[in-house]
Amino acid sequence: MIKNPFILYGYESEKYFCDRVQETAELKRLLTNGNNVALIAPRRVGKTGLVENLFHQRDIQHRYYTFLIDIYATKSMEEMVMAMGSAMLVSLRPRGAKVMQRFVSFLSSLRTGIAFDAMGNPSWNVELGDIRQPRTTLDEIFGYINAADKPCIVAIDEFQAVAGYHDQQAEAVLRTYIQHCRNAQFVFSGSQRTMMGEIFLSPSRPFYQSTSMMNIGNIPLEKYTQFAQKHFKEADKSITAGTIAEAYLRFEGITWYMQRVMNELFSLTPPQGECTADMLEPAVDTILRANEFTYQSMIFQLPPKQKELMVAIAKEGKAQNLTSSAFIRKYRLTSSSSVQSAIKGLLEKNFVTSALGIYELYDKFFALWLLRQQ
Repeated sequence: MIKNPFILYGYESEKYFCDRVQETAELKRLLTNGNNVALIAPRRVGKTGLVENLFHQRDIQHRYYTFLIDIYATKSMEEMVMAMGSAMLVSLRPRGAKVMQRFVSFLSSLRTGIAFDAMGNPSWNVELGDIRQPRTTLDEIFGYINAADKPCIVAIDEFQAVAGYHDQQAEAVLRTYIQHCRNAQFVFSGSQRTMMGEIFLSPSRPFYQSTSMMNIGNIPLEKYTQFAQKHFKEADKSITAGTIAEAYLRFEGITWYMQRVMNELFSLTPPQGECTADMLEPAVDTILRANEFTYQSMIFQLPPKQKELMVAIAKEGKAQNLTSSAFIRKYRLTSSSSVQSAIKGLLEKNFVTSALGIYELYDKFFALWLLRQQ
């Protein structure tokens, strides 16, 4: 039994998944009709949840092998191949030893890194150094996909990471394999809108015009209100629509922040009790206190110029024209050149996000905590 219905990580079931009915239907329609899809939305809006919701549809589970591969933290083709292999083995595990062993039989280049237990079930003990020829292993993985006894749907999360690999041919190599893959459809999900646009919409890039583009936005307030009130009611609790609306406004309706705040409000509301707007601030305070050590560590590692700029962006909320004399004067920054250097570092460390010339802190809770320290 789920103790708190506002799930923060992973996917539990459709019952605990808010809305996305139209988006799930559209993604299913595109994939089951032979399209590959580039799925674009800011982080924490719910791209991965949407893909997992699709993968848990009964007809999809019955007809397809589904693989969700997160390459956000990968820096090279070797790391991507490792992420693909381990994620695919995990996905196949519930299908039984025979299905897993068929997959392993294709990975001759990694045979020494895969161990079998007494029941014949393989486990992934591959280390990065074992992947000596990533293109060979990639060829084996796609060999399995093409030979699988069911069609596959392969979702690659945070796909824009590929553009940063030291192997300049990574995009072209992947595009070639995918182009010749007749037994799978692919979802390329990404949060960096500009980079994803360059990958899929630039005529000079290998993936140009190879996918259907799909953007998702925030869940509408009305839908999220119905979702939240339903779960409070099922637990013999209640929450006012105004409380949900205030949280929605404060955190811009971004799914993960709504879930985090509702998770806290749900735990603070006693059985037969009502959650009202005056409980929102204590809930946020609790969240910030729980993360204080992490935030202090994050600040400690930053050079002074990056810290100064990050505080300025936090105060601005959504900052533009960072190198303008007006912005530099307003926040007493050193110079436009120091701002350029600082913002480059903050973007590389993912402290700050940028879209259409607007900069803001990636973590909204961190931004709140940072402002309270000033």
